[in-house]
Amino acid sequence: MPILRSLSLSLILAAAPLGAMAQVASETLQTSAGPVQVSAVVTGLDTPWAFGFLPDGKIVLTERDGSVLLVTPGAAAVTLRNPPEVYLDGQGGLLDVLVPRDFAQSRTLFFTHAKQQGRGSGTAVTKAVLSEDGTALSRHETIFEIAPGSSGGRHFGSRLVEAPDGTLFLTVGDRGDRPSAQDRSLHNGSVLRITKDGEVPADNPFVNTAGVQSEIWSYGHRNPQGAAIDASGQLWVNEHGARGGDEVNRIRKGANYGWPVIAYGRHYSGMSIGEGTEKPGMEQPETYWDPSIAPSGMAFYDGSQMSDWAGDMFVGSLKFDYISRLEGSPLREVEQISGDSTLRVRDVRQGPDGALWFLSVGNGALYRLAGIGS
Repeated sequence: MPILRSLSLSLILAAAPLGAMAQVASETLQTSAGPVQVSAVVTGLDTPWAFGFLPDGKIVLTERDGSVLLVTPGAAAVTLRNPPEVYLDGQGGLLDVLVPRDFAQSRTLFFTHAKQQGRGSGTAVTKAVLSEDGTALSRHETIFEIAPGSSGGRHFGSRLVEAPDGTLFLTVGDRGDRPSAQDRSLHNGSVLRITKDGEVPADNPFVNTAGVQSEIWSYGHRNPQGAAIDASGQLWVNEHGARGGDEVNRIRKGANYGWPVIAYGRHYSGMSIGEGTEKPGMEQPETYWDPSIAPSGMAFYDGSQMSDWAGDMFVGSLKFDYISRLEGSPLREVEQISGDSTLRVRDVRQGPDGALWFLSVGNGALYRLAGIGS
C-alpha cells in the first residue's frame, strides 16, 4: 500500500515542539500586486527540495531523503513506491524533479540526485516512468552522472530545466573544489546540456580532453541552485556566492562566468576572492546580492492573477526567509515577499492555475500564493 501524508495541520502541530509552531495553514500578505492569500497545500514534509505540475493538476514533489510524493490538492499526498536510488551525502540526496512537456504521452519524470562514486559522490540525472494509477515509479535509468565524483557533500547545484528544443539543462556546483569550475575537462561548476537520453547535443560548444563533444554549455559557476527559462526562451540561473556575491546570470552558450577568478563576495574567512570583480573574457552577473540571501528556486511569472508581476523573476531565499521579486533592465530586486509561510524557500514555480507556488523547508510545506478570491 502507498504511504499517505495527511494534510491536517492540527495533527502536525499537536505533535510538534514549540519551536515548530511557526507553521501556518494560511495567511494574507500585502504585496505590490495587492493583498494575496497564502495557503498550505501539503504539510509535514521532511526537507522538501523541488516540485512540478502534472497535466492533470497533481503535483510531484521530492524530499532530500529520497522520497517522492504525488500530491492531489485537497486530498492526501501519496508517497510513491520504488523511488530513484540516491546517495545521502551532506547537501546531496534526492534533489530536483522535472515534468517534461511530453509527460502525457511518455509518463516519464526526470530527477537529479547525488550518486555514490567510489569514496565520493556526484550529481546524476535519472528518469523513471510513473504508473498509470499514480502509486509507483518504474523503468529507472540513470542517463547522466558527472565525472569524476568528489568528496565533501556540498555544492551539487542540481536544477534541471527543459529547453524549448527539448534538450535538458542541468546545473552543477563546484563540489567545494573552487579551481575545478575553470577546468572544462571536469563537469564541476557548469551548466550542462544533454538530450533526454543523456546524449551530448552536436551543437554544444566544447569538446573534452579526449576530443569528444562535452556536455558543458557554460562554466565558471559556484553553486547554481535555481534555473528557469523566460518567455523568450532564454535560460537564467541563480547561484550561491561565498560571503556575499550571490548572483543572477543570463546564460550564454560557451560563456565563462568567472568563479573563482572573479566574484562580488569574499571567502568566509574574510579574505578576498581571485583577482577582483571583473576580467576580460568573463561574464558579469545581471545582478547580485550582498549580503548573500542563499538563493534557490527560480520562476518567471506570466499568469493573469497578479498581472502587475507579468514577466518578473521570482527567487526563493533560504537565508532571509522571503521570495525575491526582480524586474527591469538592469535587473534588480524590487520587492521581498515575506511572512510566516516563507521560511527557507527552496523552490518557486508558477502553477497552471496562474498562482505562484513555493516550498518552505522551514515549515516543511508546499504553499499556493494567489490573489484574494482566486
